[in-house]
Amino acid sequence: MNKHSVAIFIEKNYPEYWGKSSYPAEKCAVFCSTHEEWGIFSNMAASVIVVDGIEFKSSEHLFQMMKFNDPEIVRRVWNGITAKDKRSGNIKMTARSYEPEHRRSDWGLMIVDAIKFCMVQKYEQCAKFRSELERSRGLYIVEKQPNPRKSDDTWSAILCGNEWMGSNLTGRLLMELRENGKLEYTLPSDAFDFITVLKECNK
Repeated sequence: MNKHSVAIFIEKNYPEYWGKSSYPAEKCAVFCSTHEEWGIFSNMAASVIVVDGIEFKSSEHLFQMMKFNDPEIVRRVWNGITAKDKRSGNIKMTARSYEPEHRRSDWGLMIVDAIKFCMVQKYEQCAKFRSELERSRGLYIVEKQPNPRKSDDTWSAILCGNEWMGSNLTGRLLMELRENGKLEYTLPSDAFDFITVLKECNK
């Protein structure tokens, strides 16, 4: 399995979100690229989120930063410096370069709660995101696996004939948020220690 796969975490720690589903293609709001219809659903979509005075470019930006609590790694990821001392403008790739060696030891226990927190912040702070969720009512929300040669793994789904099939965890959480206007989550007491580090960076 890909060392960056989180499937094992979901199966072990979040069984309620484990498993695959299928969705009729004609009844789906499908997203992948942030520039296409429904693109605002992507965690990568530009949507400024502010947490305790610190500004993040997107929910993905916030999510990736939550992976680390070592102050030095937090500073490096925030400044776009990869583990190989290269500059990167891609927060996901920058964070990935430090995984799994420097990731929080309890990341697998909090990963779904962390993404829920990020989605809720986006929901509360981004009017376009809220309005597009409302517009999608009556449709299944599906995240498309960008590389069809790869399995859907955890977050996304793949088109198989007239159905989207896969774990589609991102889509499932978005539908849960749409229906309830909130997501329940529990985070460890030190989940936001990285914010303190970032405040020092911004002084």
